[in-house]
Amino acid sequence: MELTFAPGTLEPAFRKDVAAFYGELFGWASADVEVVGQDCQYLRVDDGQFLLLAEYERPMQAPGYDHLGLLCGTRAEVDDLLGKAKAYRERDDRVRIKEYEDLVTGNVTVHAFYVKYLLPIWFDVQCMEWPPGHEPAGRWQYASA
Repeated sequence: MELTFAPGTLEPAFRKDVAAFYGELFGWASADVEVVGQDCQYLRVDDGQFLLLAEYERPMQAPGYDHLGLLCGTRAEVDDLLGKAKAYRERDDRVRIKEYEDLVTGNVTVHAFYVKYLLPIWFDVQCMEWPPGHEPAGRWQYASA
């Protein structure tokens, strides 16, 4: 996904802060890359997913709770990431967190929180839980080779 910013936003200090936060919280790698003649910041989520940060005269705006979902395998993983986000917020008050009560719908419980830092979009960090015997028959799962 490409996220666009106003010209002049992607200065070295901004890039450093973005790389530090998302690297520490999610383990994402950051690199400066040139794309069609523009100096951009590349956040590698894994070996197939990435965010590209670029400047554009009409930058992205997401004034509500527009978000990208990050699916964790367990409640413990979500809670660990929430703890890391809160610890980072102690050092940098630009970290925004929205905590949610568990959402129970039928046989699925969603355990989640939202986090936002410098990027114009929230990240919905969640896991889905099913009672024994009610798990979905098929489920997409990423596994590295």
